[in-house]
Amino acid sequence: MDIQNQGNIDDQFKLAKSGFDATMPGHTNKHSNEMVLRQEPRTAREQGSGISLPYDTRLEMGLMLDEHSCALHVALHQYTKHHWLTEGPESFGSLHHILDEHIEATQKHIDMIGERVARLGVVPTAHPVTQHEISYIKHEVEGRYTMRDYLRNDLEHELKIQGMLRKTIERAHDLKDFGTVQVLEEVLLKREDLGYHIWSLLEDDSLFRGMSHLLDGKGDIAENRHLNDNLPQ
Repeated sequence: MDIQNQGNIDDQFKLAKSGFDATMPGHTNKHSNEMVLRQEPRTAREQGSGISLPYDTRLEMGLMLDEHSCALHVALHQYTKHHWLTEGPESFGSLHHILDEHIEATQKHIDMIGERVARLGVVPTAHPVTQHEISYIKHEVEGRYTMRDYLRNDLEHELKIQGMLRKTIERAHDLKDFGTVQVLEEVLLKREDLGYHIWSLLEDDSLFRGMSHLLDGKGDIAENRHLNDNLPQ
């Protein structure tokens, strides 16, 4: 497997991260003692939430969904950065608008999943630093890079999100949480569409190569790092 940001990928859900944790960012601050606490972060309501699923099912599904929400927030931040920094004759116009679509879809999916987390009686993670800590994908390092680097990093995120969504869909089927299945199947189908868009943009063909192919002796062959979608599921 040839993955550029493999160190930014986690294959396991963090189901043990539930309740307050003093080592987690966003869990303590000077204002916390001035507010009325009704429920700790990443916990489920004991008395239920109007959905006829057992407590253990609601908690497990809620924590998995919350991690998807955190990952999608990371993806949203990275897409937004790339949207801001588009440049070049092929990117500034068309890619700028394509990334707009990816941003809008990601915002929609964050809302869909966050709503499901809340309906299961679980408190969604909202602090941006905590989201990045919990997320199974991590934001690329700061700085300006090539547009192909940006898109490869985004594609790696999309492939990982797809794989983790499938894990949760499979587990939700086992637990008969068909409401979560319906939400995530819709999200997964669109994430596959977004991944396909990026893959197609990175394909080794272009109408624009400049004149360097006449000088470098490579016969107009683009030599770019290969990336495949055979990620561990």
